[in-house]
Amino acid sequence: MSGARNRGEMTFLEHFEELRTRITRALLGLVVAFCTVVPFLDRVVKVLVDPYYRFLPEGQKSLAYTQVTEIFFVYMKIGMVLAVVLAAPWIFYQLWAFIAPGLKPQEKRWALPFVLATSFFFVAGVVFCYLVILPLTFRFFFQFNEGFTNVVTVSYFWNFELVFLLAMGLVFETPILIFLLTRLGVVSTGFLLRNIKWAVLVAFVVAAVITPSGDPVTQTAVAGPMVVLYGLGILISFLFRKRPAPEAKGP
Repeated sequence: MSGARNRGEMTFLEHFEELRTRITRALLGLVVAFCTVVPFLDRVVKVLVDPYYRFLPEGQKSLAYTQVTEIFFVYMKIGMVLAVVLAAPWIFYQLWAFIAPGLKPQEKRWALPFVLATSFFFVAGVVFCYLVILPLTFRFFFQFNEGFTNVVTVSYFWNFELVFLLAMGLVFETPILIFLLTRLGVVSTGFLLRNIKWAVLVAFVVAAVITPSGDPVTQTAVAGPMVVLYGLGILISFLFRKRPAPEAKGP
């Protein structure tokens, strides 16, 4: 393929053809991933609603729908999200194969670790949200709503849960963000250390918003990992800080 050539030697049409090929392959991978997850959608939905059903009275453990096609389209949305997650390595590979010829050797060296680290922290945030934040959130609201009948549509539930899962996945990218800002020279290890008290404050404010129950145990359970991530970011900033170029020696 033309992608094997140096990017600077390619014409505009060759660039366009290479991009079209990579996008086509990425979409084909996405289609294959979608077809793979479709048979498991019922099981996945049961897993997703478990934190929601856990604190509901036995007679109210159901989701409502207001349109005939609503459940079908929600299942398709869930399937697409799962397909993107499953096909992410293949999609990232196609992106990498397109841009790699134009990168410097030292930039190529960071590509795979960066993709792996980004994926790991995002998945860790999603898992943490599912195991900790969602149960705490649903428990609080169902205790607050006690005495009222629960009628939540499947669309509302999926949108509500998806926002939480994505939000915590992004929050867990804090070490990656600090790494990028450090490499760009925007922040330094000293700056991060001097502002650690503000980072702790922000973590507890975010925890208070995410977990409205207000009890200190719950807030600490949510804010604690955020503070740990910031501390990990400080370590990463120190290890991967920009070092001054060595002075040229005289003749």
